[in-house]
Amino acid sequence: MHREQKQAKPRNGLVAALDIGTTKVTCLIARQEGTRPPRIIGVGHHVSKGVHHGAIVDMDEVETVVRAAVGAAEEMAGANVHDVWVAVSGAHFKSRLVAYDIGISGHEIGDQDLRKILDASRLTGELPADQEVVHSIPVGYSIDGNKGVRDPRGMFGNRLGVNLHVVTASTNALRNIETCLHRCHLGIGGRVISPYASAMSALVEDEMKLGVTLIDLGGGTTSISVFFDGELIHADCVPVGGANVTNDIARGLSTPVQHAERMKTLYGNCMPSPSDDREVIKVPLIGEEQTGETNTVPRSMLVGIIRPRMEETFELVRDRLNAAGFEKLSGPRVVLTGGASLLPGVREMAGEVLNKAQVRMAKPRYLEGMAEAASGPQFSVCAGLISHAIETPGRIIGRAYQPKVQSASRLGRIGQWFRDNF
Repeated sequence: MHREQKQAKPRNGLVAALDIGTTKVTCLIARQEGTRPPRIIGVGHHVSKGVHHGAIVDMDEVETVVRAAVGAAEEMAGANVHDVWVAVSGAHFKSRLVAYDIGISGHEIGDQDLRKILDASRLTGELPADQEVVHSIPVGYSIDGNKGVRDPRGMFGNRLGVNLHVVTASTNALRNIETCLHRCHLGIGGRVISPYASAMSALVEDEMKLGVTLIDLGGGTTSISVFFDGELIHADCVPVGGANVTNDIARGLSTPVQHAERMKTLYGNCMPSPSDDREVIKVPLIGEEQTGETNTVPRSMLVGIIRPRMEETFELVRDRLNAAGFEKLSGPRVVLTGGASLLPGVREMAGEVLNKAQVRMAKPRYLEGMAEAASGPQFSVCAGLISHAIETPGRIIGRAYQPKVQSASRLGRIGQWFRDNF
């Protein structure tokens, strides 16, 4: 895997990850000693405030909860952190494939040529003014027009080409994150879009090679990442998540949000069952908390509220994949993660709406020292940030060459890339 910024060296062997989500803020601190696997030594999480669909909308509130989550992790670790790897979430990032080539004058291709062609900073003039590069990932090379080259080093040619997957994010959104962390006296060790981070902990290597779509069902957003041949080839996000289901329940049954969340967790299901009409649920009413007055509704009413919202979520995912040209190309396999994936019946609904034969539920890859309470799918992003920070090699970026980006259509580039690799 490649990334476009230098990797920050962990201080005192510590690596910290921060996920500023819509419903919770999570911080993990790991200790890396030599070549040994990282060990989680600090965990902190706090109910999120000031974040709406992954976007910071109240800087003061976000600062407060970030300080609380990081402080709890530092207290557990018995050490302070100065830099954190942070997830970029929400509908702030855009994914695109670009293709270009450079002249190499017939000499043997080496690391310097790769640094030159993979320098995403050269694409600045081709990108929207309000976007900044977060990831640039090569998904295929060509030499003198011969495509399908996996690693061009050691080969000879006159022109070296690359298909580059570039992920950009809103400059203002990135500045808001940086400002918030600065106010918490924290620096940024690295930035990773949330679907890429969750994939680093939820997917296995064979899935990435053969082709898979990962759907991270979060509280305020649902993020999508598509992998093929071991690389991220598409990423997207829809502004709908588990919190929307909770709010639907609260409105539909006139109950406080905290009770709606509890009913969703205890009795919720995406798929109806014959016993739903016979099972009765007590529903606390808004404004009647002091008297304890409740209403009783059949479980089928709760399922009838949850099911349409989850159907809509997967339909939005399907439509986004269709629009980007990846609905068929991503293969028959889907992996689900994120807190909202814990809702019973999600797996069956995903297979039904997305028309996928293989749907798997995923928890984060095991990290030594990770407590059971922090090892659920809702912690996939933070666990993936730790793995990404430690396992991904840094890459030096050159700034000498300004490529001309080809103007071929997106679907044309995707189709050509798959034809070259099959």
